[in-house]
Amino acid sequence: MIYETTVTARMAAAAKKRTRSENRDSPKKNPPIKEESPQRNPPIIKAPDPTDMVLSMERRSLMSNVQPAPLSYEALAIQERDNIDYTVKITTDMCLKGEAPRRVRVYADGIYDLFHQGHAKQLLQAKNVFPNSEVYLLVGCCNDQLTHSKKGKTVMDDHERYEAIRHCRYVDEVVVDAPWTLDMDFLTKYKIDFVAHDDEPYTIGSSSTDVYDFVKKRGMFVATQRTEGVSTSDIVCRIVKDYDTYIRRNLARGYSRQDLNVSFLKGQKYKLQNTVEKISNDVHERVEKIEEGTKELIGNFLHMFGVDRSIEEIWSSSRKRLARAISPSASREGSEAEEDEEEEGEPRCKERRLS
Repeated sequence: MIYETTVTARMAAAAKKRTRSENRDSPKKNPPIKEESPQRNPPIIKAPDPTDMVLSMERRSLMSNVQPAPLSYEALAIQERDNIDYTVKITTDMCLKGEAPRRVRVYADGIYDLFHQGHAKQLLQAKNVFPNSEVYLLVGCCNDQLTHSKKGKTVMDDHERYEAIRHCRYVDEVVVDAPWTLDMDFLTKYKIDFVAHDDEPYTIGSSSTDVYDFVKKRGMFVATQRTEGVSTSDIVCRIVKDYDTYIRRNLARGYSRQDLNVSFLKGQKYKLQNTVEKISNDVHERVEKIEEGTKELIGNFLHMFGVDRSIEEIWSSSRKRLARAISPSASREGSEAEEDEEEEGEPRCKERRLS
């Protein structure tokens, strides 16, 4: 009788555990979410400054990954999304206290052309916005068609940008074909709890409305900081500024003028400049080798006759004397005479002027 009661209790406990969203084998459709009325001026959580973060082994396990982040349409991302019970509302208080009942899904978006340290620091901040909770970071990236129509041509195409993002260690999932502006349908589809972006108002065209205003009013916005002094536009500006240098560099590395969209005359000009520079470098290297060998030979010869001074010291003192002989300075006769006495090591006797 006791055994049957124990078995029954264990089966009931197992059934209760299976009702949790994280352990469901077959996902169920979530019931419709009730639209909550926006709060009045809810507080905005600010992500920690990357320069103020203290590295620790306890946090290290959450910051490393051995495989690329899945794209939003891949099986691993879909499985993670289906296992989330989005009816459970995650609040900032839960996240800050570490009381969130599941992973906190934070979303950040951008173009991420020429992925650089400014992009990585933005994602680092989004990943660490709630240090006491486990954050699942989704990163949205717009495709080429949308980006070119809104912002202009990019250096990398959309697939290259997706690949660059998914290999950043802070990213857990890449949302491809991300929209230019967010709405509740998009947040619900990807079960997003918070949106991470810099706190500056982001407007479109002549409109003065911040596109992140609706998530700010719902208390779903977390603020990150921009990295000053680096941006994709700055990198492109550097390349354009040193255009000739990079053209010559790539021609020297085997690229054709057709690959670089350079005319025949310019291509010949750059090739000639590369040839002249190569010859100049070779001559300088050979002269330096000859000088080193000559100095060593003369130094050994002087050492045989008991001269302790090195060839560099002799050459330096000789060069100073030669410079003074060519352009003597009346105002520094005394100091120069003292320098000569120190160099020769013997005091010089002053001659008495006969009247």
